[in-house]
Amino acid sequence: MAMMAIMASSPQATVSLNLRFTTPLSVHKPSAATNSAKSPLSASASVPVSGLGFKPLSLQRRGRISRTGLLRIKAAAKDTEEASKSSVPDVAPKAAEAAEAAGSAMNQLLGMKGASAETNKWKIRLQLTKPVTWAPLIWGVLCGAAASGNFQWTPEDVAKSLTCMLMSGPLLTGYTQTINDWYDKEIDAINEPYRPIPSGAISEPEVIAQIWILLLGGLGVAYGLDRWAGHDFPIILATAIGGSFLSYIYSAPPLKLKQSGWIGNYALGSSYISLPWWAGQALFGTLSWDVVILTLLYSTAGLGIAIVNDFKSIEGDRKMGLQSLPVAFGIDTAKYICAASIDVTQLAVAGYILYEGKTYYGLGLLALIIPQIILQFKYLLVDPVKYDVKYQASAQPFFVFGLLLTALATSH
Repeated sequence: MAMMAIMASSPQATVSLNLRFTTPLSVHKPSAATNSAKSPLSASASVPVSGLGFKPLSLQRRGRISRTGLLRIKAAAKDTEEASKSSVPDVAPKAAEAAEAAGSAMNQLLGMKGASAETNKWKIRLQLTKPVTWAPLIWGVLCGAAASGNFQWTPEDVAKSLTCMLMSGPLLTGYTQTINDWYDKEIDAINEPYRPIPSGAISEPEVIAQIWILLLGGLGVAYGLDRWAGHDFPIILATAIGGSFLSYIYSAPPLKLKQSGWIGNYALGSSYISLPWWAGQALFGTLSWDVVILTLLYSTAGLGIAIVNDFKSIEGDRKMGLQSLPVAFGIDTAKYICAASIDVTQLAVAGYILYEGKTYYGLGLLALIIPQIILQFKYLLVDPVKYDVKYQASAQPFFVFGLLLTALATSH
């Protein structure tokens, strides 16, 4: 048996290997020139180890590797590694911290999860309205205008559509999100404690005032749009009142529709798809019953999208007794319900469009459904909790363009 004792010192280390054999070694004689090797081994040799920057090794007829030698090896290696690390500027953590801070600030402004604390009152009020949720409503108005078949790219029509988007997005959606946060403050204290209300960043009177300002502002704009469009019956105002009432019973007791996974998610889906579509179409044309039925059907797909949002809140919903579908059925079952409601609804609409003889529109919608299914297998069905944001960011553009394609199909 043999052991080595190696000593090293920083970059230009001297390494000594001491070999001691406890049993005799027999050395083969390759030639007469090596007869002197007949006796027990007694030699010293120097071997350069240029790759490591060590001085020559000394081989001596000694014994086993000492435990001290092994410790010296490890210590020398550690010293060399630390010296190497210390020569590299440690800038990555600072860059990561800066990026994280910037991301938190943006999340704060958009009302997204992972926001940083904020003291600016106007930014806090903006966060309550969750600007990230305005986009589907604004897009719904665009789809309704396209479905009317009467929208023209004139300054007046553009101004009408922008005003309708203001009503549907910042005002009435802002009202919906603020009142939802007010009645969900206990749940948010678990799921999203950075939110303005559970964090105490905004007072109760300030929240109540914001709810009323956004609601009355939205209804006032709706009435103005009816007058602008020359409606005998204020259909846009009626739609706004109906949507606002739906938002209230969705969040507030005793009904609190969000406590029921099916009803609550469908109510949310219809608010994001049907109501802004109806407002946009009524602003520029006539709202027909076939369009009402078609958009209500499309809202079933909105139910699936609402389920995606429930996965991130499952812990708080379970503690507060809310029967969201991920809580009621479990994550594995809920993710398949989610995918099926999105896919089956769009396939049914595509079939209806093809049945109506609008072949290109129907085939175009089918082409937009396929990547959504692929992304479901990549993200949603793999881990809906971990990949909910990635799935929505990648799949929803195909969904909303399919919604616009459907609107164009109904206008021809």
